[in-house]
Amino acid sequence: AKAASLTIMVGGPAAEFERALPIFETLGKNVTLIGEQNGAGQTCKIANQIIVALNIEAVAEALVFSSKAGCDPAKVRGALMGGFAASRVLEVHGQRMIDRTFAPGFRIKLHQKDLNLALDSARALGVALPNTAMAQQLMNACSAHPDGAEADHSSLVRALEILSGHELSKEKE
Repeated sequence: AKAASLTIMVGGPAAEFERALPIFETLGKNVTLIGEQNGAGQTCKIANQIIVALNIEAVAEALVFSSKAGCDPAKVRGALMGGFAASRVLEVHGQRMIDRTFAPGFRIKLHQKDLNLALDSARALGVALPNTAMAQQLMNACSAHPDGAEADHSSLVRALEILSGHELSKEKE
């Protein structure tokens, strides 16, 4: 908010959105009216968190898979950054996974909260979110360990490492 770089997703009447837009623009650059109904902005935020969680999980799977097969995860990440799999999640969180830097940016416990909202909303709507449920379970596994809930959500890789019996690299001292 201080840097005015937030992405702001809004739900509500268009006239009210237009009236509040100057305030939103002081807080962020990407301000979007999602829909006229109240709660549309929250729905979009939840959709964002579903995508981020599933991308983090996919990056973790790819790195654990390739590392256990004998590949250097840093080189795999670098190669993938040049192809269709390139993403901000692969760039930032993939590097965190390799470097074992899980100091909180966005904490596991906060992502768990958002995925709980997604799964609760999906149940109410009658929508199946099987991969979101799996990502939530992996985050639950991370939270079960000391300080796991406070770690960055990129630490989801730890759950896959345990399930695979293989760690990407040793923890930084």
